[in-house]
This record gives sequence, structure tokens and C-alpha cells, in this order.
Amino acid sequence: MTTSSVPRPPRPAGGRRRGALVPTLVVLAVLAAILMLTAQFWTEVLWFSHLDFEEVLWREWTTRAVLFAIGFLVMGLSVWLGLRLAYRSRPIYAPVTPEQQNLDRYRESVEPLRRIVMIGAPIVLGVFSGISASGNWRAVLMWLNREPFGTTDPEFGIDIGFFVFTLPVLRTLISFLMTVVLITLVASLVTHYLYGGIQLAGRPERVTRAARVQLSIMAAVFVLLIGANYYLDRYSLLVGQNDRFAGASYADINANLPARTILAVIAVLIAVMFVVAAFRGSWMLPAAGVGLMILSGVVIGGIYPAIVQRFQVTPNAVESESPFIQRNIDATLAAYGLDSIESQTYDAVTEAEAGQLRDDTESTASIRLLDPNIVSPTFRQLQQNRQYYDFNSTLSVDRYEIDGEKRDTVIAIRELNQEGLGNDQRTWVNDHTVYTHGFGAVAAYGNTVSGDGQPAFFEYGIPSIGEIGEYEERVYFGQNTPSYSIVGAPEGTEPWELDYPNDAAPQGQVNTTYTGDGGPSLGNLWNQLLYAIRMGSEQILFSDRVNDESQILYDRDPHVRVQKVAPYLTLDARAYPAIVDMDGDESTPKELVWIVDGYTTTNEYPYSARESLEDATTDALTDELGGVVVGPAPEEVNYIRNSVKAVVNAYDGEVTLYEWDEEDPILQTWQNVFPDHISPMSDISGDLMSHLRYPEDLFKVQRELLSRYHVTDAASFYSGGNFWNIPNDPTAGEGVPQPPYYLTLQMPEQESAEFSLTSSFIPGGQTDRNILTGFLAVDSETGNTPGEVRDGYGQLRLLELPSDVTVPGPGQVQNTFNSNPTISTELNLLQQGGSQVLHGNLLTLPVGGGLLYVQPVYVQASAGTQYPLLQYVLVAFGEEIGFAPTLTEALDQVFGGDSGAEGGDADVVDETPEGEEPTEPEGTTEVDAGAQQRLTEALAAANQALQDGQAALTEGDWTTYGEAQARLQAALADAAEAQQELDAAAGEVPAPEDGETAPAGEEGEAPADGTPPETGDAGGG
Repeated sequence: MTTSSVPRPPRPAGGRRRGALVPTLVVLAVLAAILMLTAQFWTEVLWFSHLDFEEVLWREWTTRAVLFAIGFLVMGLSVWLGLRLAYRSRPIYAPVTPEQQNLDRYRESVEPLRRIVMIGAPIVLGVFSGISASGNWRAVLMWLNREPFGTTDPEFGIDIGFFVFTLPVLRTLISFLMTVVLITLVASLVTHYLYGGIQLAGRPERVTRAARVQLSIMAAVFVLLIGANYYLDRYSLLVGQNDRFAGASYADINANLPARTILAVIAVLIAVMFVVAAFRGSWMLPAAGVGLMILSGVVIGGIYPAIVQRFQVTPNAVESESPFIQRNIDATLAAYGLDSIESQTYDAVTEAEAGQLRDDTESTASIRLLDPNIVSPTFRQLQQNRQYYDFNSTLSVDRYEIDGEKRDTVIAIRELNQEGLGNDQRTWVNDHTVYTHGFGAVAAYGNTVSGDGQPAFFEYGIPSIGEIGEYEERVYFGQNTPSYSIVGAPEGTEPWELDYPNDAAPQGQVNTTYTGDGGPSLGNLWNQLLYAIRMGSEQILFSDRVNDESQILYDRDPHVRVQKVAPYLTLDARAYPAIVDMDGDESTPKELVWIVDGYTTTNEYPYSARESLEDATTDALTDELGGVVVGPAPEEVNYIRNSVKAVVNAYDGEVTLYEWDEEDPILQTWQNVFPDHISPMSDISGDLMSHLRYPEDLFKVQRELLSRYHVTDAASFYSGGNFWNIPNDPTAGEGVPQPPYYLTLQMPEQESAEFSLTSSFIPGGQTDRNILTGFLAVDSETGNTPGEVRDGYGQLRLLELPSDVTVPGPGQVQNTFNSNPTISTELNLLQQGGSQVLHGNLLTLPVGGGLLYVQPVYVQASAGTQYPLLQYVLVAFGEEIGFAPTLTEALDQVFGGDSGAEGGDADVVDETPEGEEPTEPEGTTEVDAGAQQRLTEALAAANQALQDGQAALTEGDWTTYGEAQARLQAALADAAEAQQELDAAAGEVPAPEDGETAPAGEEGEAPADGTPPETGDAGGG
């Protein structure tokens, strides 16, 4: 029996392929997304594990996950339950009314999407709620591990820790629950209305019993939460801000505080009314209660406090507010570490006499002449060595012991700068495997220079030569490093990392292979794949330089590394380098490290004044960045402690956190969270201790507060007549505060000169008077005892100048310098000679019974290769001014020919460090740098000839005058020739031929016989 076959319809060509393509693409997309997320996730785990800080990552992620789950479940389940109860309790037969007929159309359109909405809406709302909740992980961990402050607030007598740790969590929790209940209430209300549980029109019963019970209970819960919020407001008054001071005022305590209590009680009563209404069938009573609560909020919470303020406080403001202002003063001084400041009236003298500085020789000998904010180009020209190295634009001030004497120094790290390479050299291999690190440090004495105005280096060269001793010079971790570098190679492999240039070596350089433990391993294919995805670089997978011994170094900036392992710290904007013996073993080489100061902060300290970290830390050095705040600090803080000193090794990137403030309860709280991550102070070696210092940002915040809170009497504080300002930097733009300066000085009643951080004050308010009203210094010397801070470190000392003493402020002094005829003539001569004059930092020192100002003056070429050289020092004391090539000479000019003290430049250092052959400074071209030096010398000779000529003209000695004019013309000719060479190097004009002298101006040229000029231009300069 034969079965006939039925022919099948033809299958469309490629139909099976098209059907499988979409699912395949979806699967591939999902796998790609999972792989990318895994790359981000697992590489973070590898990074933290390598530093032994993986607990930080897991604790943060675990806490975030738990909070996300709580936020998601509470919001999602609440909304889902509200929707479900409202839908299940809907009336089976809704009354036939015009309103219901209209709603029927909406129900028909919504019904197909009902299930999606019922499930999808809670999920979406839960996700957003979970994300919001997870952001509070720091606050929750602090609350769970809180430590008491040991100090109570002045109103409730509660430990400050309640306000710092507990109150913020309670406020967040109440706010979160109010949001959940409100959203659930609205969702339930809409559902009941849509399905007929609530009718807004018609005479029959408008609300079903199920709807009434559900909505009433939810309304009761919501009103109870409002009452809890009112109750917490009582405590929040103490961390609020009034028009004139922080904390609760008279009106707050005597009107707002009882009002909040009354409103909380009213809220509880209304909640009870809603519960009763759920079963009694009428909302009239709770509705009336809500109206009463709103009216009470306006009258009791708003109008009554305003009446108290207007008619009781304002007419008697000083008497009424003084107790509360005093609370604010006391709390602010305690919260910012200002409660132990030593303040004294300083009757500064303004008359200068011979020998007046005899008792201040230690301070004057340490006056820093090298401005770390100006000399970076000079360090670069003289010590950069190659174009792929660079120094920071602002160098660091430190102190080192040289020949048994501690000396203030300016130090810079020769970091890698790949931008200095040509475009042809910027390949993946070069950027990530060859040019991997900087090399060495350069240090110069802060209080002196070499004979030609160059820094007097005591650590220099590559490899380093100098006084610091042997140390690991390679800088793999720093402030200017590649995004990532791949280092390491199997034993016996020819090194390919450029270590340092050496003309005697083959190919002009020495290569190395990294032997440290600085980053996660790339020794397996899985890690290579993950990092190739993370870095967006497929070369990591295919390069032969990625091998079993390879490591990947990234996140190499000290701030980034410390912030990641200590996310609870706010960091000082400046990381400074030091070469130290970390383990106290003198037989091993020292280590080059970066030191970062870490702060613990809060904005919840009762009665303490709030301060913006960004505004307070902005000055002439940070103005271009708009202030620098690194870390989780809020926009404003009212408590700050320098609780941690963080150290980052420049070779292997190891991060070590040292406990610095053992009494800080916020740090103690975080130590409960991460018990093994912060090393005790006892682990700090003596050498490391000697390089720690008082942090700049903390000092800036404290000086900003002291501009007001040096007034500790409540009545005087209220009047505000003795408030101060921080002076603007006279060498920078208008409106930019003068930065604080590190220098060694001896304050009045201090036993010896110590490394300090200083600032000054001028009158506050709207006046433009620039006179000195105060001087602040903090002892920044930590000592060199292992694990023990020197007694006296951190002591703030404030000198308050009486109102009947007029001492010029920085602005006045700078104006006096600029307008002095002799000074302006000489500096203008330098400017006209093709040079640029740069005024260094204007330092203020309390010596000789008064205030001494010192400012270095630098000169650099106006074009071509520019690097400043110290040429003069300006000094001011009272009305006297000194202007000389050295500080010692300038001091003698001010103090009657003999100041009784010497500056550090009394015996200038030889131009060439011992053991190094004299070389011309390295510039863009050698002739350019040499021409700069000849130009400077020629201008100095011209200046001397001009002075000699003026003196001879005054005495009528025409012969001497003619000789001086001849020397002047010769010097100007030399200067013009040098300037032409500089211009030629800059590509502006051709250089003079060999033997050719640049033309000099002919006007005013004196005859060889010394007869006076006929035109009578005796003042020729």
C-alpha cells in the first residue's frame, strides 16, 4: 500500500538563521555585560586584596547590599501590599453612577496592564529606594559602632555622640518611612478610587469599610511619623543655624522647642483619631485634627516664635542671646581644636634700632628665601635632566638634618612626565612598559642660595648625590604617573623599563626590571582578560611583555590610594614627599614616601559654627582649582580632627595609616568598624616622625574661624566690631587670600625656634585698611622620638595687636615696596633690560619686639627659557625698608647698619655642589641658559654703575660720574647682547655674529674725559 506524500511549503531562505540570530545576540549582549561588570568588580577585589584592605571593600559592599535590600523590600512590599489590599477589597458591584461609568473606561484600558503595574511599580520604586538607602552606609556603620564623645550638650545634657551618630540615622529613617507610607497611601487611594472603593460624587456611602480601614491606618502611621519628626526637631535645633550664630537661640529654646513638643503631642492624638475613625466610620474628627495641626504649626511653630523674637529678643538682643552665643563660642572652639590656644596681647614696636634682632638670631637665620611656589621652573631647568621628567609646580617645604643641624628645605620629586615625549615615542609599549617611573628627589636649603641666585642644592643629580643618604629612588607611585604601567619580567630577561639616563651606558640609558610588589598580578589569562576590559586595551592580552611575572600598577596617586582604603577620611589637598627610615634600621636604605593628612569630620556637633571646607581652604595657591576637598566631608563641617597620618610608599605603593588623634571618637568608631587597618602611633619610626607636620587645610579652617572666634566674650561677639579678615595675597590677584607659610621661628614666650605654620590677620568689615591686627602660628615640629609626638606640637599661639599700635599689613608693605623710588628704579631697570621680576612670598615674623616682613625678589628672562633666580631681598620693619642682594645686608639696612643677627645667606653656598663639575644650566639650548646668566650679571653691573653715578653727581664729582656712565653704557651693551641671544633662541631675532657687539643707546653717553653731559639729564636712570 502506497502512501502519497504531501509536499511541504517551501521554507523561506535563511528563516532558521534569522530566528536564531536575535536570541544569540541577546545572549551575547548579556554575557558581555556580565563580563564587563565582572571586570570592574573583580579587579577592585584584586586591588584591595593586594594592599590587604579587602575588608574595606567587602564591608562597604556588604553594608550597601543590606541597606539596598532593606530599602527595596520595605518600599516594594509596602507598595505591593497596599495595591493588593486595595484591589482585593474592591466592591464586587460598584454603584451605577456617571462617575463610575467614566471610571469603567479607565479600568478597561488599565486592566490588561494591571498585573504588570501591580508587580512592576513596586519593583521600580523599590530599586530607587534601595539605591537611596545604600548611600547611607557610612552613617549606618558609624551608628552601629559608635563611641561616646564624653561631652554633653548644654541644653539636654545628652552625649554629643547622640547628635553625631544617632540623630542623623533617626532623621534619615523617619524621612524614609514617611516616603514609603506616603507613596503607599497615594497608590492605595488611587486604586480604591479607580475600582469604586471611594466615590467623590453621589449620596450613597462614599467610602467602603475596607478602604476606610486601610487608608485610616496608613494615615495614622503617617501622622505618627510626622510627630516623631517634630520630636526630633527639638534636638536638631541645636545643630541648626541662626542669622548671627550656630545652634539654638533664645527664641528657639523658649518658643520653638516647646512648640515642637506640643506639635508632636498633637500628632499622636490625631493618629489615635484616625485609628478610631477606621472602625467608627467617620473621618470628620481626624480631618478636623489635621486642620488643627496645620493651624498649630503656623501659629505655635511660626507666629509665636516670630513674636518672641520681634518683641522680646530684638529689643534686648545682647542680654537675651548672650548665654546662647557663649554656648556657640565654647562649642566652636572645642569642635575645631581651638580651646587650648594661647592668646596674648602683643605691643609691637615699630621703631628699628641697631642690634634689635640680637635675641632672634635663630629665627632670622632660618628665614626661608626659597619660595616653593616660584622656583619649580628653576628646579626643572637645573635638575630635570630629561624631557620626560618633571617637578610639581608647587614644591614642598620640609626639614632635614644636615651635619647635625636641622635645616628648612625645599624638596621636589623628579616624577615621570610622558607629555614631554614626542608623538612618535607615544606608543602603547613605551607608555605602559618602558616609561614607567620617575627617579629621585632634589632638595635645596630654604634659607640660602648659591652665589648666582640659584638654589643651593644638597641633594641633586640622577642618580642622587648629596646629604640625605642612600634611598630607593624609583618613583612608581606619585602625583604625576601614567594611568597604568605593566612591570616585571622573568628572571634572566633583558630589562626594558627605562630606569634613568646615563651617557656612559649603552644607548645612553640604564634599564631595570621592577622587583617590588606594587600591583595585582597579570600572570594568568583570566586577570589579563579582566584588565584588558577595564583598561580598554587589548594589547594586555597580546603583548609579549605581559608574562607570568607581570604586575599592573594603577590608581597610583597618593590621594586616590588613601581615599580608596579609607573612604571615611577627608584628605588634605596636599600630599608631600619625604625620604625617611621607615623601620628605624639605619643599615637599610631609606624610603621615598608620600605623606597625606586625613581628617574625620561631621556637621552635627551641637552649637558649633559651620564652615565650608572648600571656601576656607581656597587661597592664592589653590585658587585655580577653586579649593580642594578630597573625600566624603559634607559641603560644610562643624567638627574636624587631624586623626590619621597616611603614608604611601613611592616604590611599591604600600599604604599605611597611622593613628594620630587617639581621643577622637569618630576615629575610634571607624576603628571599631575596621579594627586592624589603622596602625598605632607607636609604630611610627623616629625618622618618619621628624618629617610629619601640622596640616595646611586644618590650619586654614582654624584661622578662618579665629577671624571671628578670637572674640570669646558673648556681648563683644554679638557686636562683631572686632572681627578680622585674612589678608589677600599681595603678589596675587585681588580677593585671593594669602596662603599660610611653613618656616622656622620663635614666638614670644616660646623657648626655641621651631618649624611652624603661620598666618596673619587684618581688620574685618568693609574697611580697606590693611594694618595688622593679629598673627597666628602653630607649632608644627613633631620631634624625632619613635612613636611619640614632641611636647608642644600643635600648640596654636595668637598674637593680638592693640588698637593703638599701627603695624602695616601685607598689602601696605607690598605697596611700600612697589612705590619706593630706589626699589622701583632698580626693578624697572631690570624689567626694561628684557627681564621679568617676580615677587616671592611675603613672610611675616614676630622678631625684635615687632613684626618683620621679608620678601625674596626673583629675576627671569621675559622670553625664551625662563627660570627665576634670587637676586634681591626686601625687608620691612615699621616704616624702615631694606633692599639688598642678601637678607643679612637688607636687615642691616633696616636696623641702623647692624641688625645684630644674620640671615641664612650670610655666607652663600658655592655655585657648584661639592664633587660636581661646574656646568652651564640646562635650558632649551645651552646658549640660551648661559645668556640668561650673563644678562642678569650685566643688569646688576648697570644698576651698580647707576647708583655710583647718582652718588657722584650729588657730590659734584664729574670725573667719577663719567667713569660710572661709561660702565653703565658697557653694562647695557652687554645686557643688550645677551638679550639678543635670548631672543634668537626664542626664534625672535638673529643672534649677533661672533665679535659683534649689540648696539647700545647713544643718548646720555658721557664723554671719555668725564665732562658732564650738556643736556643736564643728571637723573639719567
